[in-house]
Order: sequence, then structure tokens, then C-alpha cells
Amino acid sequence: MTSSYSADQIQVLEGLEAVRKRPGMYIGSTGPRGLHHLVYEVVDNSIDEALAGYCTHIEIDLNTDGSVTVTDDGRGIPTDTHSRTGKSALETVLTVLHAGGKFGGGGYKVSGGLHGVGISVVNALSEIVEVTVWRDKKVHTQRYERGVPMTELVAKPYKEARTGTSVTFKPDAQIFTTGTEFDYITLAGRLRELAYLNAGVKITFTDNRLEILKSDAPKVETYEYKGGIKEYIAYLNREKQPLHEEIIYVQGERSNVQIEVALQWCTDAYTDNVLGFANNIRTVDGGTHLEGLKAVLTRTLNAIARKRNKIKESEPNLSGEHVREGLTAVISVKVPDPEFEGQTKTKLGNTEVRGIVDSLVGEVLTEYLEFHPSIADSILDKAIQAFKAAEAARHARELVRRKSVLESSPLPGKLADCSSRDPGESEIYIVEGDSAGGSAKQGRDRRTQAILPLRGKILNIEKTDDSKIYKNNEIQALITALGLGVKGEEFDSTQLRYHRIIIMTDADVDGAHIRTLLLTFFYRYQRSLIEQGFIYIACPPLYKVERGRNHEYCYSDRELQEVIAKFPANANYTIQRFKGLGEMMPEQLWTTTMNPETRTLKQVEIEDAAEADRIFTILMGDRVAPRREFIETYGSKLNLAELDI
Repeated sequence: MTSSYSADQIQVLEGLEAVRKRPGMYIGSTGPRGLHHLVYEVVDNSIDEALAGYCTHIEIDLNTDGSVTVTDDGRGIPTDTHSRTGKSALETVLTVLHAGGKFGGGGYKVSGGLHGVGISVVNALSEIVEVTVWRDKKVHTQRYERGVPMTELVAKPYKEARTGTSVTFKPDAQIFTTGTEFDYITLAGRLRELAYLNAGVKITFTDNRLEILKSDAPKVETYEYKGGIKEYIAYLNREKQPLHEEIIYVQGERSNVQIEVALQWCTDAYTDNVLGFANNIRTVDGGTHLEGLKAVLTRTLNAIARKRNKIKESEPNLSGEHVREGLTAVISVKVPDPEFEGQTKTKLGNTEVRGIVDSLVGEVLTEYLEFHPSIADSILDKAIQAFKAAEAARHARELVRRKSVLESSPLPGKLADCSSRDPGESEIYIVEGDSAGGSAKQGRDRRTQAILPLRGKILNIEKTDDSKIYKNNEIQALITALGLGVKGEEFDSTQLRYHRIIIMTDADVDGAHIRTLLLTFFYRYQRSLIEQGFIYIACPPLYKVERGRNHEYCYSDRELQEVIAKFPANANYTIQRFKGLGEMMPEQLWTTTMNPETRTLKQVEIEDAAEADRIFTILMGDRVAPRREFIETYGSKLNLAELDI
């Protein structure tokens, strides 16, 4: 059979049809992340009005029918007829991709919305969109369904001189197949972040979904921070011990690029937490603003260290990671023509920003530290201490390497490696104990799957300094098996020996503890592993239900109840509860947990870096009081029957 391939087969996707066909291109995914992205797109438009100086209050409501309403008191989307499209400007913005006021036409000086796809994409991917605009003493309304206008733009007189825009949209279940329920905590995290980044803007967030809340009153939170990112730093460090009370703050503008930086070092933190934002968008993958900040911090502190004779002439400079040890920093830049790498806008590319950050921060920081010598001394003492600890750790590492060379095997002895040398197709299972390791080694696919059994619980690296880390056998085995390199150095993914690092622990409390310790290790030792999506968690079954010759595996108590519910009332069946992976036959382990065709893997992601950092500090850190407070706050929500005490 021959199929003809002619001009008729070439599809031209008109207007918003392209968005519905390939939603992932515009919002990243059709899972929870993409769903929440819709809200951010609409809120970003209101924030842009605030940046332009026209909006002071933004309200976000989660409604009972699953829709969201975003209302602001900005200028309102223009409603007059657009000369090129012949439709109202409002309809143009909502139905035409790459239409907007942010391409340098004088509507906005700085904005986060860059591609002009924001609100039109939300319109395309929603069952219903209702827009209300107040301007020129009129109220204008229009309704859309899946991107198609259902009504004309209707205008009615309005008595008050109110201006602003209100957008209500209900995500389309045909597109978001994993569900259209918004998560309050995810949205609250981003809205709080926006309020910190835009000092003085008031954001009110209301959840009216009483059934989900299990309460009889809506939940309302207001975010308004006069101190902006200084208050953000105070929020991030509230569980830590600051080295200096006053937060160092730099603000300035050069060549139309606005810069804000807030810095505070803490005594009880051994890594840095530097968050970068460009036009309110969090730049997860860094960019020129972060490069500039890191360079200027290193240069300035080395200059002051030499001036104050903290480093002798013959001694080398302090490196960036030592200078930044214990630092929490937020840098927010507002750039008129931002160049983001990728549609999801996670890396800033403007080269001029590097120099502007460097010079502005350099001047203010030098002046500040010269006027506050005691603060300069404590920051430098911490950096020098970090440098000495790193030297000790380096000696420990060299010792380790020498030892392994003598044993003629640089890889740990208990690692059962895979035969493939291509990291892209290789995966490593980190398992607890030798019995589970034995089953996994027998059940695996030797070509692409490696197994590393760990003995006992690994070190909690949140509480230990670097020199102890390298003396620990289990951590040594992890570092060499994975090819991780040195803590704090730039992560080089080409050295990574496996592109899937899978934590496979028992489904009990000890297994959960070991998993937490491993995640702490990856988060603090080499955070990029998690950020770039290399870390996974295996999901072994909890139960095996046998009835006659048939059997099923259940991965949760709920699944077990569902399987049992299908049986007739008088059915004979047996339930086997797997206490540990060592109890499973190699063949069982392969089919349920390790076979790429049938297994379930959870990829570990960090949606909210600030919150992740705080939780690791509270739950795994040195100080007991914040942990106790955390347990008292959330203890009531635990199912006490599941606790192993």
C-alpha cells in the first residue's frame, strides 16, 4: 500500500490550535507543573502592571468549581479596536500568539512576559475564560471557551472610576489529564516569592474550596513586604544563626538595568543558598547575573582579606565556594530586553548584566565592609575556616585515592557494575544491606543496571564538616561509584557514571530514614544532581495477594483494599507483606521494581528551592528547637498508627 504525501498533508495550525496540539512547548508539561504555570502566566501580567507603577493590589481566588480568578487594580487591558486585527485589543491579546504590549512599544519598560504567549496560552488550554476589564468608567466583559470567543466584548457604564482586569479561567481536563486540582502550597510559595521580589505590592490569596480544606471558612493569606528581598532573606534564615544581624542590601540602576541584592551569612550553615531572579522569574539554571555576583563576592572579600592581613602575601586566594560558605543571598535583576535561554526561561543570557552586577555590588560591598570591620572579620574567619577544612578534606581524599590505587581498584569493591559504558543508558540502584543487594544483583539486567549496597545508615552531612565526610566508608563508596568529584566544585555531568541514580530502600521506617539521609547527601553535596533530574526513588510493592494461581502486587494500602474489594465475599486468598527487599525473590524484584517496562520510578524534583533548603535545615540540622516546633505544628496531621516508636 502506498500512501501519498502531498501538500494536502502539510498542516498549518491556525491561531491557538498549535497550543492545544503541543501544550508542552508553551507551558513545559501537562502535569501539575504546567497546570500551575497557567496561574503564574496570568499573575505575571498583573505583576508587570505593578512594575510599570500602575497596580498595588492583586487578588487570587481558588473557586469551588475548580476555576481561578486573578484580579488587579492596574490600567486594564485596552479594549479599543486594534488596527491590524480589526478586533478589540482585548480579544487580540487573548486569541493571537505573540501579541502583547511587551515588545518595546512603550507599554512596559520591564516585564517577565517576554514571548507574548502568556494569556493567549491560558485561554487556549481552558474550558472557560471570563475576562472583565474596568476602564474609562465602563466595565467590559467577554467569555471564551477553549480559546474561542463565545460572546462579543460587552461594555456597560460603571459609576466609579475603577480600573483593572479580572481573569477567571478553568483549566481544560482534556489537556491536563493528570488532574486539574490546584495545590495551595505550590501557589502560595510562588505568590509569596513575587511579593518579596516586588516590595509594596499586596497579594491576597484566598482558597474557597471548603471541601478540600475540610473547613467551614475560606483560607485567606496576604503577602505584602515593604522590605522586599531583605525580608525574604530574613524569612529564609529564620531557622539559622546569622553571623551578622544587619542584612547587607545593594540597590541600583545602570543602563536601564535595575539590580537588588541582599546578603546574609550564617554561622551554622556549611553551603550557600543563592537564589537568582530575572524580571521576577526564578533562574534555576543561573545566568550572567549570578556569575557577576559570585565573581564580585570572591574578588571583594579577597581584596579585603589581604588589606586586613587575614591572608599572607605568599598564601593563595580564597575560592568562591569558601567565601560563600553559609551565605544566603537573593539577587533580583530587572532587564528591559531579557534574553532567556529556553521557553521555560530558567537561565539569563544578557552579557551586559554580568558587568553591571559586578561594578554596582563591588562598590557598595567594599564600602559596607570597610565601615563594618567586625562583620568583615567574621565573614573572612568563616571563609578561612572553610578553606582550612577543605584542605584537610583534600588530604583525606588524596589518602583515599592513594589507598584505592594500592588496591588497584578505584571503584568500591561492593559495587556490581553494569557492562554498558554509556552513562545515558546506565542506572545505579543504591540499596540497603547485603541481602537486598544480593536479590538486586541476581535480578537485574546486567547490561545497564548497577547495584551498590550500603551498610547501615550513612552520615547525616547536614551536621558534619567536610573532612569527616571523606573519611566515611559508605560516602566514599557513593562518591567514587557515581563519579561525583569534590563537594562544592562546579558539577560536571560528563563525569557522572550513571544518568539514573535510583534510591531503593525498604518500605519501613528505617528505609525511609536511609532514603532521607541519601537525599540530604545529594542535596547538600551536589544539589545539581537533583536539579538536573538524575535522582529517582524506586517504588517496591508492599504486598503480594495470591488467589489460586493468580497473584497481584500492591504498592499501597489503598491498592490492597481495592484488590480485595474485587474478590467475591467467600474468596480464599493470602496476603504477603514484604518487610524488606531481601525477602523478595530476584525474579519478583525484577518484575515489580527494576524492569523498565513495568516499574514505577519517582523523579526527585525541587519546585521551591527556598522551602527545600529550610526544611533540610530544620529536620536534619543541629538545632533542636525548630525541629520540635515543626513536629508540634504538623504532628496532629500524622496517622499515629503508622508511627514506629
